[in-house]
Amino acid sequence: MNEQRQPRIGIIGAGAVGGFYGFMLAQAGFEVHYLLRSDYEAVNRHGLRISSAVHGELHQPQVHAWYDPASMPLCDWVLVAAKTTSNIALAPIINQVAAADAKVVLLQNGFGIEDQIRPLLDERLHLLGGLCFIYVHRSAPGVIKHQAQGGVNLGYHSGPADDEQGHAIAQQGVSFFQQAGLDSKVLKVLEQARWQKLVWNIPYNGLSVLLNSDIEQLMSEAHSRELITQLMDETIAAAQACGYALPDTMVQALLKYTDAMPAYFPSMYHDFAQKRPMELQAIYHAPLAAAQAAGCSMPKTSMLVQTLEYLSAQ
Repeated sequence: MNEQRQPRIGIIGAGAVGGFYGFMLAQAGFEVHYLLRSDYEAVNRHGLRISSAVHGELHQPQVHAWYDPASMPLCDWVLVAAKTTSNIALAPIINQVAAADAKVVLLQNGFGIEDQIRPLLDERLHLLGGLCFIYVHRSAPGVIKHQAQGGVNLGYHSGPADDEQGHAIAQQGVSFFQQAGLDSKVLKVLEQARWQKLVWNIPYNGLSVLLNSDIEQLMSEAHSRELITQLMDETIAAAQACGYALPDTMVQALLKYTDAMPAYFPSMYHDFAQKRPMELQAIYHAPLAAAQAAGCSMPKTSMLVQTLEYLSAQ
């Protein structure tokens, strides 16, 4: 990487998450390039807009928008914010747009996604996991509605760096987000952090689809709230079986945290409503398989994903 300039950042999957973080990084002075498909024409003509409950009405009228990865300049950091369902197909594109010694960050939900894509990436590339804590969705092509939060934490997964170098790389990425005014920190153990996020994602993503309800509705009804608690307990037990101890106070803390959230539909609800593939492998099947291998059953989670598979097949 040329040390005489700011790192060039590429965004693959510039929907709600990728568009938001790319926008904030560009606003902080970074050179950001977006690889787009369905939103290309709108973003190329009109730029990106964010309607944010935190930051107000924002507009970047001109952005570096690309449709063909072969035309996109090589990037020092590649932030992947597409759905995990497309990771295998995206791997050759990541290799194509990544500069030598580039850092690839998966800004995605789920478990085992780094292990899935690592064999498909060039050995020279560094791979990091990114956990986003944000309530955001795409309301129209090139238009993003941001309801709350915005933090993102990074952990080094694999690549040509040793542990100390990997931590320094993650810290560098964290500093970019901090320069953009966003909360960010380095994750000590990426896999444990992914389990911790699953404690929230497993109940709320699936139940929002199954019960056609937003977070506020799910939390306000006694039966759904009890089911959320049971699914959280089950996920924590699975993490424990896999060797990742989570705090005993986590369930009550998450329930209190979610009670304060706005009426929000998780990403899986939007995927189902718009007839896109749901991220069932990353959010359900992968942790279920890890738990089973560790001798831990997750019966309620298994039933939840079976119903989601049924709905997906329809």
